[in-house]
Amino acid sequence: MSEEKRPLRVVIVDDETPARSRLKELLADCAVELPLSIAGEAASGPAAIELLAAEPADVVLLDVRMPEMDGIEVAQHLQKLERPPAVVFATAYDAYAIRAFEVHAVDYLLKPIRLARLKEALARALAAPRPEVLSAIARAARTHLSVQERGKIHLIPVKDVIFLKAELKYVTVRTAAREYLIEEALTKLEEEFGERFVRAHRNCLVARAAVRGFERAMKDGEAHWEVLLNGVEERIAVSRRQQHIVREFGKV
Repeated sequence: MSEEKRPLRVVIVDDETPARSRLKELLADCAVELPLSIAGEAASGPAAIELLAAEPADVVLLDVRMPEMDGIEVAQHLQKLERPPAVVFATAYDAYAIRAFEVHAVDYLLKPIRLARLKEALARALAAPRPEVLSAIARAARTHLSVQERGKIHLIPVKDVIFLKAELKYVTVRTAAREYLIEEALTKLEEEFGERFVRAHRNCLVARAAVRGFERAMKDGEAHWEVLLNGVEERIAVSRRQQHIVREFGKV
């Protein structure tokens, strides 16, 4: 089948069953004029990411307001896929958000969704939003980090991260269970998660909640502070510039 004749593969993501049912009915009507197939549906952000990593799609109809992970964050994680789907947001709220989507050329559907509007959105869906656009319109820090491993996207809850350490062009994400490597800038992570993490030295951020104390240690004949962390044996050196955190935490 040629690329022109291949049905558009669409995934529906909404935490409300009636909303997903309504979209399926509308898509069935759209299919009369536009060849398409429903590749799957999901009721949460993490489920959507897992589905789309396993079943590539052309378009994802993505609810904005969902518990656990909102649609904007889902769209950001989907950019890790080899072929990210075009994203069409759906929202029943917030005129400001709608204006932001329009300015950044991200299509949206305002609930209750009309058939004519859905047809228009599908016709424009080939221009997927760029990752930097999604970052620009995100209004809150992500709840998860993500990494692609062996064709799958692994979600790492930010609350489980013990430290973030920059190494060459990667950042090591350390949890109690294991390490991950992500391609993000440590400075950008600090800007996004500054309330949750504190800088111990130039190349490392530690989770405030994981700090259990500090100890003096010797290196090259000089004494310095090290951070003791819950969940891992590794100690993180505190640079001279960041020694104020020892006083701030008061866990000596």
